[in-house]
This record gives sequence, C-alpha cells and structure tokens, in this order.
Amino acid sequence: MKIAFFDTKPYDKPSFDAYAQEQNLTIKYFEAKLNEDTVGLCRGYDVVCVFVNDTVNAAVIDRLCELGVHVVALRCAGFNNVDMKYAYGKIHVLRVPAYSPYAVAEHTMALLLTSIRRIHKAYIRTRDFNFSLNGMTGFDLHGKTVGVVGTGKIGRVFIDICRGFGMKVLAYDKYPVKELENDKLRYVTLDELFQNSDIISLHCPLTEETYHVIDERSLSLCKKGVVILNTSRGALVDAEALLAGIKSRKVGAACLDVYEEEAEFFFEDFSGHILEDDTLARLISMPNVIVTSHQAFLTEDALSNIAETTVDNIVTFFAKGECPNEVCFRGGVAEDCKSGKCFS
Repeated sequence: MKIAFFDTKPYDKPSFDAYAQEQNLTIKYFEAKLNEDTVGLCRGYDVVCVFVNDTVNAAVIDRLCELGVHVVALRCAGFNNVDMKYAYGKIHVLRVPAYSPYAVAEHTMALLLTSIRRIHKAYIRTRDFNFSLNGMTGFDLHGKTVGVVGTGKIGRVFIDICRGFGMKVLAYDKYPVKELENDKLRYVTLDELFQNSDIISLHCPLTEETYHVIDERSLSLCKKGVVILNTSRGALVDAEALLAGIKSRKVGAACLDVYEEEAEFFFEDFSGHILEDDTLARLISMPNVIVTSHQAFLTEDALSNIAETTVDNIVTFFAKGECPNEVCFRGGVAEDCKSGKCFS
C-alpha cells in the first residue's frame, strides 16, 4: 500500500516510519501542501495523508478520484479543511479524533501563565541583565472565572487544570455533559459566559455555528481586560475584531496558537522576509499578545499517538472496508462513522 504524505516536517518522519514499517506500508513524503496545484503528485498512490493546512476541496477531491486515490487520512482531529459534503460518496476520509488532549490543554495553560505572569518579558530582560520588575505585575488565577467553550476531551483536561489552580469554571457546549456540573462548574449560555468570564478559552471544532464565535459583538459583552485563549482553530476568532478589542483596552491579553489565515505562514520560516499579513504582524507586535505557530499538539507523546492511529486507520480500512474513525456526512452534519459503512 502506497501513501502520499503532504506538508511533511522533520518531526513527522520518525514516528510514521516506525509504524509504517511494522505494517509494511510505503510512504512518500512531500514537503508541499496538498492543493489543486500539487494534487497531481498523488498519481499511483492509494492514500493521501494530510494535515490542518492542506486543502481538500471539491476540485482536489475530483482529481484524487480520477487518480485512483481511495482514502484521505487526516493526521489531526479537525476536518474543516475538507469539503465533507462534497466528499461524501466519493472518497473515504479518516481522522485522528484524539491524540493527546493533555498536550493541547497543557500548552493552553502554559500560554496563559506566560502571559499573565510576564514570563516571556522576564526571559528577555534577564538575558540583558535587566532585573527591574517595572511593568511585570500579573494577577492570581486562584478565584478567577474561566469560560471554556467546548467540553470535549481537550476542554475537560483544561478544566481539570484550571480547577487545580482554584478557578471557577463556566462552560458552554452544544452537547453539554451534565455529569460534569458541580459547585465549581456550570453550563451557561454563550452570552452569559462572555459576560462573566475573566478568561475565555476555546476548545471547540470549527463549524458554521462556531465561525467567529469571538467577534465584535461577543467582545462587547466581555469584561474589560478579558484574556482570550485559542488553541483550537484560527477562524473561531475574528482577528480584526480581536485587534480592535486589544487597541481599545477591552481585551487585556490574547494567547493564540492558531490564526485564521495561518495556512500561508505557520510551520514555515519567514524570519528573513517581510510578513505580508498586516493583521498577524500587528497582533504579534502587541505587548500583551503571545502567538505560537500551531504547536500545541507538538509533544513526543502526541506525535507517536498520531502516527499510530493514522497507520491503524489505514490498515483497518483496507482490511475491513470500514473504520470507526471515518468521517461521514449525513443529514447535513459531518461526524464519526456510526454505522460501520459511510457509503450507502
């Protein structure tokens, strides 16, 4: 079985090579992202393996089908970069629903602590032998209220971390898990969450409903000085509205591991170039903004889990003709396969 692997980075290969060798799979690694210009490279392959910034739109899907590719294997949980409605009945789409919720949740807390305790600024100062504490005052997390949007596996781990700091938790989820509610956590409406949270952390998928869940309106409801955390999907946040909120002092700090227009920039080195995205450049220039380049998933544990699950998905599908981690589009909703067969 031959696999075309797109958007390859050096850290991808060790884990995938190890698991592929165990299963007698052949992987061809391409540094290029999958899109309409590069899809021709898939000729002769059974599977394409893609990541968050690869493009699997209608044109790419049609071309993959023409080239005899049977499976799109996502090495990530999200599938918003795939036109699932168009893919249904044409090509099978597999994903990694969970690789390490701890990696993402812990990175979220690391960003929050770095921001509110000015760790990034202290690091730069002390390397210049500047030991002044002027402008370094932070605030306690204990007793603060955090609003968590999305209470799936990552959201729940983040909630557990916040509880360890003695924080109060307000939560929102389209499908609330009622057994999570207690005296330290309660589900509320989105508007109530925006109005009463000192910190807001996004852990939900990108859908039509969650697109720009943080926008001008939602920020207008927030407390002055609210801290916004996003380690999920970039388009959950309207970057222009966030920038305006920071400039108006409505937003006290923002920690972003994802960005709406990240596909052109994240995972690449632009240190010797002019950054052409003015909004991203302005966000990075703000003293109360921390941006990491979609690295929340990047731990050795997560990389191993991603490789193992992706390879297992492929092997299972070709052995049985079905896979529990296949994404189906039925009734206008994309979700994991429940019936065992995604094509009727």
